[in-house]
Amino acid sequence: MATMNAIRSNDTTDANVTRVDAKLELVIIPVSDVARAKEFYAKPGWRLDGDFAHADDWRGIQFTPPGSACSVIFGKNVTAAVPGSAQGMYLIVSDIQAARDELLRRGVEVSEVFHDGDEVHAGKDEPYLFGRKRVSGLDPEHRSYRSFASFHDPDGNGWVLQEITTRLPGRVDPAATSFGSVSDLASALRRAEAAHGQHEKRTGMRDENWPDWYAEFMAAELAGRELPQ
Repeated sequence: MATMNAIRSNDTTDANVTRVDAKLELVIIPVSDVARAKEFYAKPGWRLDGDFAHADDWRGIQFTPPGSACSVIFGKNVTAAVPGSAQGMYLIVSDIQAARDELLRRGVEVSEVFHDGDEVHAGKDEPYLFGRKRVSGLDPEHRSYRSFASFHDPDGNGWVLQEITTRLPGRVDPAATSFGSVSDLASALRRAEAAHGQHEKRTGMRDENWPDWYAEFMAAELAGRELPQ
C-alpha cells in the first residue's frame, strides 16, 4: 500500500537575507476555439478578468476561479502547446460534494466523487494525479486530500477537484491564518462547531470562551498542528 510522508521545509536561510516572494498567479491553457472556451469557463462562475486583443493575430482571455490567487489565460497565439494537453490542474475545495453539485447546477459535466485506491501508478487515468486507481465515493474515513472529482473543458484540458480540510504540516505559513473564500470559512466554522460540541461533552459544562476555542481549532487545523481537545 502506498504511503504519503509529510515533509516540513527547514528554512536555514540567514535571517538577515530578504526573501523574495514568488507567487504563482497565472496558468496558460491551450485551446482550439477561443469563443467556445470563453463560454465554458464562464459556466462555473469564474471571474472574467479581461478579454484582450491585438489586431487579428492575438487574443488573450483571463479567468479566475472563486477564492483563487491564481488565474488562467487562453486565447489566440498565446501558447504553442497542443489544445487539450494541459492535465492534472487542481482546484482545492473544502467540500467536494458541494463543489460538484455546484458545477452540475451550472451545466458543467463532472465525474462522480471518487477516492484513491491502494495502488499507485495503476495505469493512465488522466487527469488524476499519478494514475492512481479510482474508487467510487468519498474516502471512507473522510480524510483530507483523499476525495476527488474531475472534469474537462471542450478541448480535453483536465481539471481535478480535491477536498482539503486540514493541511499537512509545513504546507501553510504558520504565522498566517486565512481562508480563500466565504464557503471555506463557513466550512471551517462548521467543523469547529462539531469539534467544540465534543469538547463540551468531555468537560460536562458550557464553554464560555468558545470564540477562543473556535479560533484555536481553526488556526491549528489550517496549519496542520495538533487540534485542541
